[in-house]
Amino acid sequence: MPSHTNRLTDRTRRRYLKGVATGAALLGTGATNAAATGDRTRGENGGREDIVFASTTTLAERIRAGELSPVEVVDAFLERIERRNDEINAFITLFPEHARAQAREAERAIERGDDLGPLHGIPFAIKDRQKLEGVRFTDGFLAFRDRIAEETDPEVQAFLDAGAIPVGKTNTPEGGYMGKTDNLVVGPTPTPFDLALNAGGSSGGSAAAVADAMLPFATGTDGAGSIRIPASFTNTYGLFPKVEEPGQFGTGDTYFQPSVSTRTVADTALTMSVMRGDDPNATDYRAALDDDVSTLRIGYDPGLSTYPVDRRVRGVVDDAVRTISAEGTTVEATTVDLGQSYEALIDAIWIVWTSSYADLARTHIEEFGVDVLGEDRDLYPDPLLEIIETGFDYLDEDGELRDDALATTIEARARAYTGLQDALAEYDLIATPTLSVPPFPNDILGPTEVDGTEIHPIVGWLITTVCNMTGHPAASVPAGLTDDGAPVGLQLIGPVHDDRPIVAASAAYERVNPWHDDYPWAAGTPAQSTRDESCGADR
Repeated sequence: MPSHTNRLTDRTRRRYLKGVATGAALLGTGATNAAATGDRTRGENGGREDIVFASTTTLAERIRAGELSPVEVVDAFLERIERRNDEINAFITLFPEHARAQAREAERAIERGDDLGPLHGIPFAIKDRQKLEGVRFTDGFLAFRDRIAEETDPEVQAFLDAGAIPVGKTNTPEGGYMGKTDNLVVGPTPTPFDLALNAGGSSGGSAAAVADAMLPFATGTDGAGSIRIPASFTNTYGLFPKVEEPGQFGTGDTYFQPSVSTRTVADTALTMSVMRGDDPNATDYRAALDDDVSTLRIGYDPGLSTYPVDRRVRGVVDDAVRTISAEGTTVEATTVDLGQSYEALIDAIWIVWTSSYADLARTHIEEFGVDVLGEDRDLYPDPLLEIIETGFDYLDEDGELRDDALATTIEARARAYTGLQDALAEYDLIATPTLSVPPFPNDILGPTEVDGTEIHPIVGWLITTVCNMTGHPAASVPAGLTDDGAPVGLQLIGPVHDDRPIVAASAAYERVNPWHDDYPWAAGTPAQSTRDESCGADR
């Protein structure tokens, strides 16, 4: 991989904000017809739209069949990135020269008749919370804007081994500390559906790039909903996969999983199969696409009878969730009892959340010599500093959770786990909105009120986090758009250690309620601000 000095295209917050102010080019217009794969073909711009709007699965098939070369595929996506990224701000780092060199080598491999991996010649990007050896690895932190990764994460290596070609690192909030993508390195990433609204986090750069057809897929991680949150805000598909080994929780731990952002369920099935490799316990995601779902029973409980839900979100999801019954699936209203009040659950989540970042701050001091709460605090956003300071209040002198704080989190986890298990004893899956709210403006920390209920702007609207506290797999499926054209996600929660019915139900839902015409580039609606708020006011 290239070194940091090898002509990497490094983005800055100043450059992004200047691009927004001068009004860079809007999304392309027009689309021809819908297809179950979500592929789109248009004749403009040298005919490359049939490449960038195609699914990962289709591109892989066409490359293997000799209909497309890796060089033209990579060139098409790099051209799209060059045209669109000043608006979407999806990347922290780009390395186009290296990607083109890898594409040429991938083409030579085809000419030699080499064995080809399942993603041979497919460009992708890596969330900048994940490492790629020899490439800048900021984790969203200004303090690490010049850090170079010394190794490659296993899930990233799996894609490299499968023949995929990395083109860049995608935007993420500092250390993934919030469900909104913004940082002091390059600024906010908006959803392509409205440039005044955020793409969600912390895998927001990946999701926005995929939604805007700058890439067919991108990597991400999910520790509190970080794949599913931006999936809901960008109309992409995001799976929090099953957890094989529950393990023991320490300070701030949640069930954390690497995953991918894609525009189709089949693309997630393909890329997750690659990522999980030859793991004998891995789900056969591709086979799950064709599973019979006629006997599945889905219980629908908006907000899990705990979280307040915005009426706009409720309206979209109410209409969407029942459409899967066209495949024979039974969908019924139900009540999930998480065994605690909304306030008690959020208090426990906040303990986990804040103590994890206090622990991270301590790591920054010990391993990198960065004094987060001292001389280097200007390199960290104020909301994160407040989180870290709060987190230290929950820790003892050995850096472990105080007994009372630990007891609070254990009880909250146990009650939530029991509530989901009881519901899943009656139903195969539980459905709920992915989030309490639709996308919100780039220039606010988060919503503070939902349906008359005061909520915490960082954690109070994340219905996703329940599954990271309990270990239940879940997916966010595009449910539709609000009257203002903002995306909304439907969350499907499955049994512990079994994400196959989630993928099967998601595929069935996609067949009867495809979302691919909702993308701005498919519907011919330019992405632009429909609101007065700034698209990323500086802090």
